[in-house]
Amino acid sequence: MGLFSRKNSSKPSVNGDTVSIESGRSRVSEKPTVTNGGRTPAASTAKRSTIPEVSLPRPPDPMLDPAAYLRSIYAVRERSSFVLQKAKCNQLAHFTVDMEKFTDTASFVVSIIKRDFAQDYASIPAHGRWQHFEIGGRPRVDQLIQSWPSTVDVQERTRRLIDLFMVSVLLDAGAGPQWKYKSKESGRMYRRSEGIAVASLEMFKVGMFSSEPAKPCQVDGAALRRLQVGTLARGLQVTDENPIAGLEGRTGLLIRLGEALRNQELFGTTARPGNMLDYLLSHPSTQASSVPIVLLPTLWSVLMDGLSGIWPATRTQIDGVALGDSWPCSSMPQSPPAEPWETIVPFHKLTQWLMYSLMGPMTKLLKIHFAGSELMTGLPEYRNGGLLIDTGLLTLKPEDVQRGLRAYQKNSMRKGQPNMEVVPLFSADDDVIVEWRAVTVGFLDELLVEVNRMLGLRGGDTLSLAQMLEAGTWKGGRELAEVSRPNTKEPPIMILSDGTLF
Repeated sequence: MGLFSRKNSSKPSVNGDTVSIESGRSRVSEKPTVTNGGRTPAASTAKRSTIPEVSLPRPPDPMLDPAAYLRSIYAVRERSSFVLQKAKCNQLAHFTVDMEKFTDTASFVVSIIKRDFAQDYASIPAHGRWQHFEIGGRPRVDQLIQSWPSTVDVQERTRRLIDLFMVSVLLDAGAGPQWKYKSKESGRMYRRSEGIAVASLEMFKVGMFSSEPAKPCQVDGAALRRLQVGTLARGLQVTDENPIAGLEGRTGLLIRLGEALRNQELFGTTARPGNMLDYLLSHPSTQASSVPIVLLPTLWSVLMDGLSGIWPATRTQIDGVALGDSWPCSSMPQSPPAEPWETIVPFHKLTQWLMYSLMGPMTKLLKIHFAGSELMTGLPEYRNGGLLIDTGLLTLKPEDVQRGLRAYQKNSMRKGQPNMEVVPLFSADDDVIVEWRAVTVGFLDELLVEVNRMLGLRGGDTLSLAQMLEAGTWKGGRELAEVSRPNTKEPPIMILSDGTLF
């Protein structure tokens, strides 16, 4: 069942020269470099030194298999870099870029991090779903684990958390400004991502996603395939007065997840997301050291290939292969005559959000080290992207503003849609949104370097990208939205969501 063959006992250098494929204006590095960028947040230099170096599989060759390349984690940063370079020269199609505001943006991110973590930067957790469950300072995940009897071993505990986190992340598209959730356990009201997290946890605990009444704290394919829109609506407390964006899309996503879980090689005979743990630990590329070492591309293949059927079939395709969260972009190379794949920029935002989130319980409970986690990028979503607009680094061009405002006005006539604090609105496949997301990926990498410099962090003490996302850019983008648009707390550009993308 090997995705990649096991490496031999020697430890090859992972910082060697790269071999490149030149295609027009595109450059694809074949041999990835492993750095410390994706380290476990609080790991000491001494502990990291006990983990052997490992080499990663090469990315697919886009000249031979462009679909496989665009579906790979390697392509996200490489393809977005074309848009970033145009941004630095103020040559974007839809945004003006004021590079003089870049330092201001970084300074704001640094101020948020210093405010919340003072000098204890090593304690910043990696970005992931775990923190959303702890809204209000309540350690809900730890309490859930403690509620299970001691006969539930650590591997089964990890499987259960993977089950929970998988469903919770897939439900975690933008809820919209009106939706809220009243916890049945505390009576408190929660909104947005944290509200969906609490709601999904409470649904999980009562067995909504399990087909076995005696085993409520699990997710399995049989239960998901029976899921109905009305059932999920009741679980999320959706009514005409409490609407949530994309309810049908979220339900369909979970039903299709139930179908994907039929893959017994990845998800076992019980069709649970958590069974991917057994697949990862027994995979030929997984190494036994002081801790288990799983190659990040192995986990990526489980999610990208194993869940490929859950995404809407209407998305971008090449040679009949659906590319998931990948879109044509006018700022990508168009000439000299570009191949069709060269005009597309992939993001795979929900897959990456799943990666960040699922790595959390596997790392915390089983001490699994994911080699190559620095291949992951900043998430191209409206909080990180909104930060760049609200700090003045990006400004939407006037003609696009007017087009977006007309779309907002039309959408506001629909029942339950926002009609105050007017902002431009676009569909997820609009070139404005694709360009915005691509430049967000690029600028997040740039911000990481500047934020670490401003914090005076060097070497093994530097923040990882996942830490900056958690403590700085995502949080900062939300806080700026709350100040700039206090009634709706929406981003500076609204995106029409079907519940399967954001």
